[in-house]
Amino acid sequence: MTSPTPPRPVTMSRERYGPGPELSEHARTGRPARTDTPFGVSAWLVTRHEDVRAVLGDADRFSSAGLARHADPATSRTDAAASGRQQFADAASFMVGQDPPEHTRLRRLLTPEFTMRRMRVLEPRVRAVVGEVLDDMRDAGPPADLVESFALPIPSLVICELLGVPYSDREMFQRLSSVQLRLTASQDERTAAFLALRTYLSDLVNRHRGAPGDDLIGMLIREHDEDVSHDELVGIALVLLIAGHETTASTLGAGTALLLEHPGQLAAIRDEPERVDDAVEELLRFLTPVHSGLPRTVMVDATVGGQEMRTGDLVVPSLPMANRDPGLAAAPDDFDISRKPVPHVAFGHGIHHCIGAPLARMELRIALPALLRRFPRLRLDGDPADIRFRTMTAVHGVERLSVAW
Repeated sequence: MTSPTPPRPVTMSRERYGPGPELSEHARTGRPARTDTPFGVSAWLVTRHEDVRAVLGDADRFSSAGLARHADPATSRTDAAASGRQQFADAASFMVGQDPPEHTRLRRLLTPEFTMRRMRVLEPRVRAVVGEVLDDMRDAGPPADLVESFALPIPSLVICELLGVPYSDREMFQRLSSVQLRLTASQDERTAAFLALRTYLSDLVNRHRGAPGDDLIGMLIREHDEDVSHDELVGIALVLLIAGHETTASTLGAGTALLLEHPGQLAAIRDEPERVDDAVEELLRFLTPVHSGLPRTVMVDATVGGQEMRTGDLVVPSLPMANRDPGLAAAPDDFDISRKPVPHVAFGHGIHHCIGAPLARMELRIALPALLRRFPRLRLDGDPADIRFRTMTAVHGVERLSVAW
């Protein structure tokens, strides 16, 4: 038997590059409102930029580690919903689903690998990876699916080298991580994918123990083996592997599609290197590939955006709506790379601000101009209205993008 397709949560309501009408309507008043979640319980949906930052920036009042307490089947509509919550909590239990002091301890170990100084060391290799991917794309010739030939390979190669994961295993972990992120997959499929990926990474960590290399897993084993358990190493690898390629790949794919629909701004990124940094920030704000991240649990009675919330309530901060808040940017629904960068929340905010943000920004700054310079006649191979966008998945983007040159 197959599970029926669940209704799309309001938090995942998207229409092409922006929020969908259901989400926009939910956010119309700006006041937090109740909404259903994929976990079988309702939550407060927070949409204003100021309120989203308030929730994400206060780990004491809004816990990232509280989701598991909602996994009791007696409190949910179905046992399957409770099972889904528990698995989601398990999968995110390292760093993403932790509060201080556990989160602080693990993040402190990883932070040196994602500093700007470390990014400068990595930059030549990232440029080389981008060049190799573009060579392969040129040699294969048009037309091409830009997702498969460009958007996915670049962050996958980079995160594999950074972590110490064999690139030859990429198809396997991409498939398993895709199942993990799709709500249309059955609970059995998601559980099997999670267990398979965790087993793969557990075996990989054990292999690294025999000969720790210069990669991130090897560094943690060499320098912090007494401070980090085996399960924590596996959890860190799991989170970084999935987040390290899915979000950047989605931004590369959807970002290229968006630029091809805005040729003047595409030309500026291609021809004016000094504008690339601001353009990347506007792409991140406008696209916001992650819907919300992990729900937060209210730890003490609180008021957000004028709405009272009780201890134990779930809160879902909407990142795309926060980034389209008129209080954040003028004409927020316009894509404009000449806009002065604003403090968007595409990478989250607070102690759980994406640790890999410097790496993602570097990949975007290097890859997009390189693509546009290598293929100055790059164009959509079809009607823009026919571009298929991902639905019912934790990371928004395009399914595929047929291009020619």
